[in-house]
Amino acid sequence: MALILALADAFVLLIVAGQIGALLTIGLVVLTALVGSLLVRSEGRATLQRLQRRLQNFEAPTDELLDGVLIILGGGFLITPGLLTDLTGFLFVIPFTRAPLRVALKRWVITPSVREKLRNGSLNVQVGGTLGNTRSDTGFGGEGRTRNTTTDESYYDLDDDMYDVEDERSS
Repeated sequence: MALILALADAFVLLIVAGQIGALLTIGLVVLTALVGSLLVRSEGRATLQRLQRRLQNFEAPTDELLDGVLIILGGGFLITPGLLTDLTGFLFVIPFTRAPLRVALKRWVITPSVREKLRNGSLNVQVGGTLGNTRSDTGFGGEGRTRNTTTDESYYDLDDDMYDVEDERSS
């Protein structure tokens, strides 16, 4: 895929150079790299500030983390010489074009991945406390037992309440 993008980028550069000249084409590539680096820096700082605010308010910074990933990827595209890579980089960095990419990333990558891990029982869920400790459970019937929360895959620590989750693999 990278080879196809590089060849397409070279082809576009040749077409543009044929239309406006080689010197202007080189200037355009340098200009987009400079503008892109300034935009990446600005958007990165703004995203970092939003992330810190969310953390201070004890909120999950999901969108800010995804924005950070997209900005880093966009920065990589922007420093790569070429007009197609620059266009891709700008799409990843500019806020109003990044938002739909973030939504698509959630819908088609993150949500299916989380669902698959939940289905396979390989996702540990915990709110508060320390993952991997041993806890005593009196259960609903009052029977006392001790569980190792690191090795017991059917154990999910949801703060002070304990829940058993039926594991399809053990049935």
